Amino acid sequence: MAEPTRSTRSTRVQIASYNTNLQGNAGLPQDLVDWLTPTFRTASTVDPPDIVAVGFQELLPLHLGFTGRSRHVVDSRNQLILKEVQAHGGGEYTLVARSVNVGVALLVYARDAGIGRRITDVQTSWTGCGPLWMGNKGAVAVRFRVKAEDEGAADEVFTFVNVHLTAHSHNLAQRLHDYIHIVRTLLFPPFAAKASPGPDTIYDSTHLFFFGDLNFRLIQKDGLSYSSIQEMANSPAGRQKLAQLDELTTEMRNGNVCNGLHEGDFSSFKPTYKYLLTSETDYSPKRAPAWTDRILFSTSSDAPTALKSNIKPIIYTSVPSYTTSDHKPVVAILDVPSPSPVSECAFPVLAPPPSYLQPATIPNLSRYTGKVCAWVIGWVWCVFRFIGMGRAGLGVGNVIIGVSAWTWWRKVPA
Repeated sequence: MAEPTRSTRSTRVQIASYNTNLQGNAGLPQDLVDWLTPTFRTASTVDPPDIVAVGFQELLPLHLGFTGRSRHVVDSRNQLILKEVQAHGGGEYTLVARSVNVGVALLVYARDAGIGRRITDVQTSWTGCGPLWMGNKGAVAVRFRVKAEDEGAADEVFTFVNVHLTAHSHNLAQRLHDYIHIVRTLLFPPFAAKASPGPDTIYDSTHLFFFGDLNFRLIQKDGLSYSSIQEMANSPAGRQKLAQLDELTTEMRNGNVCNGLHEGDFSSFKPTYKYLLTSETDYSPKRAPAWTDRILFSTSSDAPTALKSNIKPIIYTSVPSYTTSDHKPVVAILDVPSPSPVSECAFPVLAPPPSYLQPATIPNLSRYTGKVCAWVIGWVWCVFRFIGMGRAGLGVGNVIIGVSAWTWWRKVPA
């Protein structure tokens, strides 16, 4: 673990991510102190965070998410999170913004006594990359500017992106495509005049945080069985060997995904997926364990090809005690350096990576096509569930039986 003391002129950011396995309000019954306030459990000398970002994936059943009925669940999450953060964070916090699309949700909070008073120009965005661009997979984002505290210092733009990429081991190519789609369609109105007209991408940021259920798996090799992975996951040396087979690390090294981003040492904790429900330690035999849940970051002072970031991970860990999902939550506390002043614009931005992706020409075409398709499918799904007394499959069967009976009755002679 890195030193807990804060560097001068820096911002402390805490990020938490959890795939709740479609359980709605039943997905997070436990005390959030285990997840959101590791600072106070781990080292009393660690400062409270200035910004807290909380991301959920699969927040509620899919048919409810498709029909846009996530508000109640998000409201309850917000109340619970805010209560815990203020009780254990050493001060008052305010919700800066939230962004939700289907079951992918992001809530960002700021500490009132400090950075919260300097936040302005808050923006949100969303995009889907599921079938027909629906939002069962995709990303949501919150972006804002932080005014400089001292005269002559630079403003900063913070961008938080919560993602859920395509699942299953054989879908690596689709995960890479999901990332490209997200970068090209998760767009924002520009904060400042640009050399080239058009919207800002996630890379038009001073500090970028990219996290969630990225769904990358382990590269399968001969002799790497489910039992051997589970055994290796129980020891630090074994996890370091497994980390060398991590798909995300390999694809980042090859420049195929998450360009210019960095990560702490994820081998310090066990793979976060796929656990048996109600278990803190046992994996499900249905999937090989993997580090699907990740937290990545970058700052404007990082070189595009640098191996390490100037953002320092203070804590990066999972929380095994959460057992209502087949995923474990992950949390990171990051020490984010303040940038040097720049003369050419109001705030410094990330250096574009070598394979920088230009914004989509018509991003709203895919976004709203996915929104409409999800709405229609969601309401049809809800109707079948109603007819089937909570089970869509039974509802389809009831409709088929009903139509068949009606057709037969019409053919019966009077």
